[in-house]
Amino acid sequence: MTKYVVLAAAMLGLSACGGDAQETSPFVRSSDAILAELASAILPDLARRSGLELKEPIRIEVRSRAALESYLRYKLDEQLPETEARVTVASYALLGLVPDTLDLRAVLLGLYSEQVAGFYDPDSTALFIMDDQPGNTLQGLLIHELVHAVQDQSVDLDRLTDPDLPNDQGTAAQAAIEGHATLVMLEYLAEQMQGAPVDLGAVPDFGAQIRRSLQGVRTQYPALARAPRVVQEALLFPYLEGAGFVQALWANGERVAPFGDRLPLSTEEILTRDFDDPPVTLALSVQGGRSVHEDNLGRLETGILLEGRLGEGGDTLAQGWGGDLYVLVDLPGGARGLAWATVWDDIAARDRFLEALGPEPGGFPAGATLSAQDVAGHPGALLRVGLPASVDVRVGLARP
Repeated sequence: MTKYVVLAAAMLGLSACGGDAQETSPFVRSSDAILAELASAILPDLARRSGLELKEPIRIEVRSRAALESYLRYKLDEQLPETEARVTVASYALLGLVPDTLDLRAVLLGLYSEQVAGFYDPDSTALFIMDDQPGNTLQGLLIHELVHAVQDQSVDLDRLTDPDLPNDQGTAAQAAIEGHATLVMLEYLAEQMQGAPVDLGAVPDFGAQIRRSLQGVRTQYPALARAPRVVQEALLFPYLEGAGFVQALWANGERVAPFGDRLPLSTEEILTRDFDDPPVTLALSVQGGRSVHEDNLGRLETGILLEGRLGEGGDTLAQGWGGDLYVLVDLPGGARGLAWATVWDDIAARDRFLEALGPEPGGFPAGATLSAQDVAGHPGALLRVGLPASVDVRVGLARP
């Protein structure tokens, strides 16, 4: 589910511009003189801090809030059609992560109508600022979004955030994108405030510091505060944990961008900074029912699920996560069930997971069973929710 929340932040935009864009500097094109002046003054320094090359001018325009909301609906129809939203909610509801009545598209529309103040759109390679933003906030908005524009000149942001990617991989890529822009923004602003050079790569325990400073966002926005926890985490994770991940890349003194061979492929890499433990890719086959949707939760959402089941500290059991996959199954008679397979780094981690939940875990909206599995030599487990014994589920490794 996280990929649908974070996707909007990177890809929403309007392809048309009001008025003819004028080249106002070697770096910026805009029909708005104030935005052009502000961006021209800071863009070269932001590119340097990002570790990327500024290759061509960036286009910046102003759009109305009404135009944004109209375009939000358009992008939701394109990237999260009603049928996809329904099967996603049905899957997460069976796992106990959201209510089965959740209108995911309405929640996302509310979140971004409430929060979006400016954004970079890879589709039109342009940066847009909402026309209701106070003048004293424009520089801060521009700093973050200009980094995205510079990113898009070196990497294909659309490809990195493709909604067809597995959930966990898309979330990890979004964390790299947003964490990178957030870190550059914070460093630039810190240097302005202190009036002296600042290198955030050298700040100890930076991840914990930014986590404390941004956690208050949960209560500042009503739509965010009302959203299920898994949706809240999806929105905050790329900024909170992504910035800490990129800061760890900078800690050795080399100013690098988190792309190419440094692009994380799972939220586990974001959380642990460990590139040497790639997730196992699973495959599920079902007989006795019809598979209608499959995806993975990933390390992040596995932790959210366990904390929801077991209370505070339950997410620590996810530290041994090695990969997962769920499948939503249509059953004869119109009912639905779900199978969720996990693999773990070692038998001890798997057994802690099994023991914590138990063989017949409660708290799910339909009867559930949990059993140990051997998945091609990997210690694994299979959770069945609402699936009768007549439905056979086989877990294996995905073909390369």
